[in-house]
Amino acid sequence: MNKFLRFALVGAAGFVVDAVVLFAGLHFAGFNKYLARAVSFLCAATFTWSANRRFTFPETAARTGQAREWAKFVAVNAVGGAVNYGTYAALVTYAADPFANPFVALACGSLAGLVFNFFGSKLIVFRA
Repeated sequence: MNKFLRFALVGAAGFVVDAVVLFAGLHFAGFNKYLARAVSFLCAATFTWSANRRFTFPETAARTGQAREWAKFVAVNAVGGAVNYGTYAALVTYAADPFANPFVALACGSLAGLVFNFFGSKLIVFRA
C-alpha cells in the first residue's frame, strides 16, 4: 500500500504537470483540446516516470538503462493512457457540464488510469 500511495502522490504531481501543459496548449499554443491533451499526456508521463523511478520504485529502477526503461514505462502506461484519454475525450465530446469542462474531464481520465498504471508499472516496468 505504501508504494501505491507514493505512486498516487507522484500521479497527483503529474496531474499538475498535465493540467499546466494542457492550459498552455489551449491558451498559448492555440492547440485544439485533443492535441493539447495528447501533448500534456506525454509531458506528464515523462515527469511521472522520472519521479516514480526515484520515489516509488528506487530499488528496481534503471536496471536496463533509462531510455529503455522510459520507453517501457510509456508503452505499458499507454493502455492506462488510452483509458485516461478515452475518458477525457468522451466527456469533452458527449458529457454535459461540468464533466465537459476539459479540466474536470482531465481529472476523471487521470483517476480512471491510475490503478491500471500502478500495476503495469509495478509488475512490468519496475519489477523486482
